[in-house]
Amino acid sequence: SQDLREKIFKNMSQRASEMMREDLESKGPVRLSEVEAQQKQILQIVRRLADEGQIVLGGKGEDSFV
Repeated sequence: SQDLREKIFKNMSQRASEMMREDLESKGPVRLSEVEAQQKQILQIVRRLADEGQIVLGGKGEDSFV
């Protein structure tokens, strides 16, 4: 979705964000099966990074730690 794209771009450097946007624009239409496969791979990486403590995923209204 566009909201997810914007969240990702906001967490990248301006240059990396611009490069990614250019790559996406130049690629054109992509098969849904390819998109789903890449999404699955991204989720696996995110889960691994969270398990390793390298990133923290947002909670669902849980208390914050200070």
